[in-house]
Amino acid sequence: MPSRVANKTYGTVAAERRKEMSGLEFVQGLVDGTLPLNTIARTLGYDVTEAASGRVVVTLTPNDSHLNPAGTVHGGLAATLLDSCMGLAIWTTLEKGLSQTTLEFKISLVRPITPETGLIKAEGVALNRGRRVGIAEGRITDGQNRLLAHGTTTCLVFEN
Repeated sequence: MPSRVANKTYGTVAAERRKEMSGLEFVQGLVDGTLPLNTIARTLGYDVTEAASGRVVVTLTPNDSHLNPAGTVHGGLAATLLDSCMGLAIWTTLEKGLSQTTLEFKISLVRPITPETGLIKAEGVALNRGRRVGIAEGRITDGQNRLLAHGTTTCLVFEN
């Protein structure tokens, strides 16, 4: 069973409400619990734990509900964490009235992740944010700061 994140709610934020906030305000609301995390965060058990302009951290402790048939964490979990932290890193750079969505992303899985890995951290950093496109990179590390996976993304920026 995925871990539950204390003091968080899950759902979506209406477009009208998002228009009232800068991207950084939006993502900080996810961190502090004043805005709901997306429902995939509930399903997988991850949390958005840090947000600054151009940088977001997502954390999760993998468990047996994340395993593939070989007994390691499914690569889709790493992909989801990287897509989330990288996309949100771009989101922190957006002005009021703008949103973003992933156009494409690429990941590389460097080391196996298992429940014994313990807490993992996915950190996304915006590399460039233009008028219509944002580019970010992400890294998943373990408690010893070993690289487990990394990726890049290209996001489309559009009016909300």
